[in-house]
Amino acid sequence: MRAFQVTGFDAPPSITDVPQPVPAQGEVLLRIKACGVNFADMLMAKGKYQDTPAPPFTLGMEVCGIVEGHGPGTTQPAIGTRVSVFGGQGGMAEYGVFPADLCRPVPDAMPDDIAAGFQVAYGTSHLALTRRARLQAGQTLLVLGAAGGVGLTAVEIGKALGATVIAVARGADKLAVAQAAGADHLIDSDAGDLKAALKALAKQIGGIDVVYDPVGGDAFKAALSSCNPEARVIVIGFASGDIPQIPANILLVKNIDVIGFYWGNYLKFAPDALTDSLAELMEMFAQGRLKPHISDTLPLDRAAEGLELIASRKSTGKVVITP
Repeated sequence: MRAFQVTGFDAPPSITDVPQPVPAQGEVLLRIKACGVNFADMLMAKGKYQDTPAPPFTLGMEVCGIVEGHGPGTTQPAIGTRVSVFGGQGGMAEYGVFPADLCRPVPDAMPDDIAAGFQVAYGTSHLALTRRARLQAGQTLLVLGAAGGVGLTAVEIGKALGATVIAVARGADKLAVAQAAGADHLIDSDAGDLKAALKALAKQIGGIDVVYDPVGGDAFKAALSSCNPEARVIVIGFASGDIPQIPANILLVKNIDVIGFYWGNYLKFAPDALTDSLAELMEMFAQGRLKPHISDTLPLDRAAEGLELIASRKSTGKVVITP
């Protein structure tokens, strides 16, 4: 079968012919229908992600596929079941093996491409905003990188939770995508002094209670200066490439919390939190309250292009690979 593999961190990943994998005990074999691309895939290809395996390995953290085989002693999900799964790797291929207990049946109303890109982006925003940020209806949420894979879901979920949402993104086209997802206020990060723009808007609308930051760098610093007392700043990632140094004096004076959030780690220490969150998200999707946005769907032989769309921040919402 074909797989998009990292064979070493000194060379770009490439399409490789590899044997079809065989499921071990507790695993299922999936015929992969679609794979969501994440910023972490780009980091993993360079050996810079916190959970990067040793090469060679196949990229692709989350997939939708059809169960076609079981490992020894494994009977569920049944053969022919369409499932989504966060496996951490192995998704950008024609077939893959994944833990059976992480596979979740996909509702008939959810297409393959949406199911493949749903868990990480929506799961990250939902658990970060509800469990960690304690976002309440009537509060103001600032979303940086608001048209990106996770940022756009934060806009959507923030509105669903009853917050007033400020979206920060690059350029009119990306801001239009954030506005369509429910953003109440729009700020172009390329239009000038972001710190000044945030302060002016915060003064107008009564400040910012929660910051959702997958960007880092100067955007983090600008957001911090506009927070209300007892605001919560959720650190999701560093798409800018700049990990900011946090000025503790500002945290002290304004009683601000800066909170780290890594969705995948909940599989290790609080898996029930993920399960409950995803069940709630699936219900929200079924009710029509979530409308996932996919900007690019690419075949497997264009997987490198998918990574570049993420790296260059040219995509909006999700990028999906369809083997």
